[in-house]
Amino acid sequence: MIDLSGHTALVTGSTQGVGAAIAKCLAKAGATVIVHGLKADHYALETLAACQAFTPGSKLICCDLCDSFAAIERTIVAQALSQFPRLSLLVNNAGTFIDKPFLEMDESTFDRTMQLNLKSPYFLARAFSKYWMENKIAGRILFTGSINGLLAEPDHSAYDASKAAIAGLVRSLCVALAPHGIRVNSLAPGLVRTPLTNQVLASDEAALEWMRLHTPNGQVPEADVCGPMAAFLLSDLAEHIHGQTIYVDGGMSVWQQPDIPTRFRNCPQPSS
Repeated sequence: MIDLSGHTALVTGSTQGVGAAIAKCLAKAGATVIVHGLKADHYALETLAACQAFTPGSKLICCDLCDSFAAIERTIVAQALSQFPRLSLLVNNAGTFIDKPFLEMDESTFDRTMQLNLKSPYFLARAFSKYWMENKIAGRILFTGSINGLLAEPDHSAYDASKAAIAGLVRSLCVALAPHGIRVNSLAPGLVRTPLTNQVLASDEAALEWMRLHTPNGQVPEADVCGPMAAFLLSDLAEHIHGQTIYVDGGMSVWQQPDIPTRFRNCPQPSS
């Protein structure tokens, strides 16, 4: 059984979707959770309440990760460590999927994607790693990557690049931090149901069927499937797992050319 009792975890972007699923699962495993979001809206308070049902000491911190890192350090880092000086778990989950086709990409959209998906997680990892080394805390960092770090998707060049960079960053940080007792890994989901993806799946049955046919187990699950793997990778059970990207994707990442059964060959394809 996974036991995170005695740990405190900061989970960025944890008001909805994958982040909320991870936060709730960590709390269920016994960790006190700092829920993070842009604002204290209904989703943030709902996730916080779910965490507090397991660990009443869980808190909410609001911060815009598009701010300068100096501002982020004054808010999320300072608040988290002042309230929980023995905080030992960091889940760099916050990110954006909003992108434009490569030939239409503008600098501000590109910069926002890289800020949320790569720059802020990079400097949050640095800030907490420094603190852990100074205070002799065996910290653990988990990044939320994506199958897009391995497989390309049309019209998502910046997103794909940012998630590929996360996989490389995890390997690099493993080499830099493992000697200091800090463990770094990444969880990379395939397509899972979140408020963002549900907007597409609910209105495009053909797209949903196409995704099922291109996933070996034929499933497009809820984001909850990510929680148990996150809890495992942050637990003592994974003490010898360093620098890895673990795909939670129903097998999509290993299927080079899906052999679609004959009865499905005339299935409508999603519009471009």
